[in-house]
Amino acid sequence: MRSKLPRWLLLASIFLLCSCDVVLLNTKGAIATQQRDLMLTTLGLMLIVVIPVIAFTLIFAFKYRASQKAKYTPDWDHNTLLEVTWWSIPIVIIVILAVITWKSSHELDPYRPLESSVKPIEIQVVALEWKWLFIYPEQGVAVVNHLEFPAHVPINFKITGQAPMNSFWIPQLAGQIYAMEGMQTLLSLIADEPGNYDGMSANFSGEGFNGMKFVARVGSATDFARWIDSVKTTKDTLTRPRYDLLVKPSENDSIHTFGAIDSTLFMSIMMSYMMPANANDGMPANCPMRHHATTQDSSSQH
Repeated sequence: MRSKLPRWLLLASIFLLCSCDVVLLNTKGAIATQQRDLMLTTLGLMLIVVIPVIAFTLIFAFKYRASQKAKYTPDWDHNTLLEVTWWSIPIVIIVILAVITWKSSHELDPYRPLESSVKPIEIQVVALEWKWLFIYPEQGVAVVNHLEFPAHVPINFKITGQAPMNSFWIPQLAGQIYAMEGMQTLLSLIADEPGNYDGMSANFSGEGFNGMKFVARVGSATDFARWIDSVKTTKDTLTRPRYDLLVKPSENDSIHTFGAIDSTLFMSIMMSYMMPANANDGMPANCPMRHHATTQDSSSQH
């Protein structure tokens, strides 16, 4: 029985590897596909060095083992051909990687708008503890822990946070980008086909981090319009007082929709850390800067 155990473990490992869905390779968006191709290209270039090194290590270990009567040359220390080979190949690979890095860094800049004849949709993203708030300013609705948008349409995300620094990521559609308090980052993507794509936080942000997940559902333009109409029937409105309740830390939140929104909410979330003239204006009740600003105002009066 013991002799069969390693074989069973090997078969089980192969089965698990073959049955898993590697989302980084199973891309469904233009940006994610370019990132996947870049990753595979750089991996292939590195294997040009790695595979021969591993192969020669095994060959030399076998050829010069203690029991082998190999040619003994203790004074050998130089070979011009070998020197040129193992210096020129890495240099060429580094040059190629440098060109690819320069080109891809500009082409895959997350702040760069996608070229398309279709009008993009803007979605404002707020990372909270421990949930995601998605605001559709043009459609006038908002959703907690759920995204929806049509395929073949550019999506422009404006991302901020009111929580520990986080990272917004939909692996099959685009790369990750950070969500930070008092700052706005940008991310553009486009989905190639309808489907449900897992989204998550890619940066550990505390106790409820594991439940900070959502689904990005991609359908047709008609499906998206129908979904917006259904959300607008929701009676709950995302006002500033309602947001102050929403911003309180909570874990494993379910999907919640808001049929109407305060159009200035996203900007006021970022500006709440800029300490306006009346320091408490626009700041949520639990904002750390509210206490700091109040303290400063009191000291200045004294």
